[in-house]
Amino acid sequence: MNNNELLPHLFRTEYHKITSVLYRHFGFEHPEVAEDIASDTFLIAAETWGLKGLPENPVAWLHTVARNRAKDYLRRNKLFEQKISPTLQADHDGWEEMVIDLSDAHIRDSQLQLMFAICQPILTPEAQIGLALRILCGFGIDEIADAFLSNKETINKRLFRAKEKLREQQVKIEFPPEAEIGTRIQAVLTTLYLLFNEGYYSCNKDTTLRKDLCLEAMRLTYLLVENESTNLPDANALIALMCFHASRFDARTDDNGEMIRYDEQDTNLWNDELISRGNHYLNLASKGKVNKYHLEAAIAYWHTIKTDSIKKWESILQLYNRLLQIAYSPIAALNRTYSLYKARGKQEAIAEAEKLQLNGNHLYHVLLGHLYTGVDQQTAIRHLQTALKLAKTTTEKTRIQKDLEKLV
Repeated sequence: MNNNELLPHLFRTEYHKITSVLYRHFGFEHPEVAEDIASDTFLIAAETWGLKGLPENPVAWLHTVARNRAKDYLRRNKLFEQKISPTLQADHDGWEEMVIDLSDAHIRDSQLQLMFAICQPILTPEAQIGLALRILCGFGIDEIADAFLSNKETINKRLFRAKEKLREQQVKIEFPPEAEIGTRIQAVLTTLYLLFNEGYYSCNKDTTLRKDLCLEAMRLTYLLVENESTNLPDANALIALMCFHASRFDARTDDNGEMIRYDEQDTNLWNDELISRGNHYLNLASKGKVNKYHLEAAIAYWHTIKTDSIKKWESILQLYNRLLQIAYSPIAALNRTYSLYKARGKQEAIAEAEKLQLNGNHLYHVLLGHLYTGVDQQTAIRHLQTALKLAKTTTEKTRIQKDLEKLV
């Protein structure tokens, strides 16, 4: 991996680790300090590596620069010492001796504490999730806007107000009381769910699958299930869902990065170890009350069954029926229609699909194009042509164009 490829990758995987540790030191009183130091670290890397080449250990290099930048900031800004929390002052005899611990263990602790600190009841759920995506996961404003189907201006205002409220309320970055974990963890799980989906269903890049985002979401979710206090059924259901989806990574795209549809995937490329791990976590999740993560994980489990059968698709259909009852979404309804087709045939599926009226969604027209193929070719072509106009990425357009060429 060359410099042009490595630095963006490291920004995604290391930026929020660095900010997590720095936030733990500087708190929400001065959130810009942690983010500025982390950003400066990567700016220095871009300049230095471009001139001198990659260091032997890029991650360690970044951590060293971030640590030194933090200490330099503290030396230069004596006024900050007067505003910093008394607890932090008591922990250090002097700023020059301040320890910026970027060890793996300290990063894990910092991220776990920050996850819960961000997801405060004083913030709206949308603000909690947006702020966590920005600070903890390193999402750009465009990516957060995509996740919320919103715009940059709205997201910027939302994040600014959220930071101000955390500052005003003097929220500490620490682990929540035991009694609050069950409630507070839901916003954390939603954030990680969105992060995984951003990678698995990438819609803002010309690529179908961004594994780095998915793997980062899995890593953060593992933090929850590996911690005794947060090892709850919902967290186990979410990591099970991620494992099942991740098990088909290698079969989901071809050598050119183009999507391979589920019924065309090479099942020999499915990762049996991840499937087994997903089963393990899904069994642990069964001890809790069923929610959308349990149902989506169960649906994903059935998708790892290699034998194509009516039983398989009828099971998936019934799970979608339950999911739509407790957590309706247009995409879930669309996916249910596909399982209806596989279980009961095209005519019933077409009737159900057309009730959805998702006319602005290219996937809706792709599905109808597929369902009408062999039933009404002209209608199939019209739906695929509409899908082609609505598709946003090159990979999507390429696949739809190939489908059209088969019919014309």
